[in-house]
Amino acid sequence: MLKLKLHPEILVKDGQKQFAVLPYEEFLAIQERLADADDLLELRKAKRAEGRKRSVPLTEVKRQLGLR
Repeated sequence: MLKLKLHPEILVKDGQKQFAVLPYEEFLAIQERLADADDLLELRKAKRAEGRKRSVPLTEVKRQLGLR
């Protein structure tokens, strides 16, 4: 996995760190990674729900549907 380099600017109020401001491209990269992580969690959840059900290979599905 590629490591994400962040360049935050930390905003301080009354001596306390309050906000981190990121370049927009870095924000988009984080947003995409979070969406990918969410997709992975959903996939794992679906696989657990399927349990040991028999799967059908894509080539067999295509054959059944008359696709090449």
